[in-house]
Amino acid sequence: MKITKQNLSVVIVTFKSDQVIDNCIQSISNQIKIIIVDNSNDSKFKESIENRYNNVQCILSSSNLGMGSGNNLGLKYVKTDYVIVLNPDVILEKNAIQTIIDDSQNINSFAILAPLSEDEKYPNYKLDEKKINNLSENSAFKVKSVDGYAMVLNLKKINQNENFKNYNYFDENFFMYLENDDFCKRLIESGENIFVIPKAKIKHLGAKAVNEEYRHEVELSRNWHWIWSKFYYNKKHFGFFIAVLRGFPNFLTSVLKYFFYLSLNKVKKKQIYLQRVLGFINAILGRNSYYRPKINN
Repeated sequence: MKITKQNLSVVIVTFKSDQVIDNCIQSISNQIKIIIVDNSNDSKFKESIENRYNNVQCILSSSNLGMGSGNNLGLKYVKTDYVIVLNPDVILEKNAIQTIIDDSQNINSFAILAPLSEDEKYPNYKLDEKKINNLSENSAFKVKSVDGYAMVLNLKKINQNENFKNYNYFDENFFMYLENDDFCKRLIESGENIFVIPKAKIKHLGAKAVNEEYRHEVELSRNWHWIWSKFYYNKKHFGFFIAVLRGFPNFLTSVLKYFFYLSLNKVKKKQIYLQRVLGFINAILGRNSYYRPKINN
């Protein structure tokens, strides 16, 4: 079965994403079904978005699930063999989807395909160092992982893999950060392939998925979860000792910066580094990723 617009869906997880979601949706063909999982459980957002777009279905989550769990929820509603997982602050270039469809026909076996971010300073993929010279500007190249803000999943193939049955895609212990790296690593270790389609371009606004008025609260959440997720990821795949070894420098730096900004009475900066300290402490104690941004509906 080949990718077609009729055999392709899109899943987007949102949280207070009113300011960016329209640009994302409008960059997708209206022939493609879009499933939005709204983690802010906003019924007005659901009504508004479904009234404006005939191809959009909005699912309200009962709580703020995060990215991995939100994607898993959205994937339960997908009826097609292929699905594009997108962040709401991603804009697809005009021919990106058609390019993915066309180029996918030249790839024998894949679990994930990804378009290419237009920002060359921040590539949306990681390479196997042994294959670093195999890059191409025109044809698909194999990678070891891609960023979660834009990935095409071959659900039919992934579901045939014993390790990914029953919607066991993203590890729901991650609230945000590294759930995509974990997913890709498990796929690679299960013998699956991941490719980037370099001619399919996207624009990722970066840290713009949540409305600007909530910036500081979201920044606190990001810093807590970044260091928590890094520890959890390393512990899961490499063991507790490696997780401590790789996480401790960030922890120590965060402690020092916390006291530095405390001495300068820089409240917001102090809060950010405190969140990093707390994220590491909670991770090392084996606590779950419980922190949520304190935002009222």
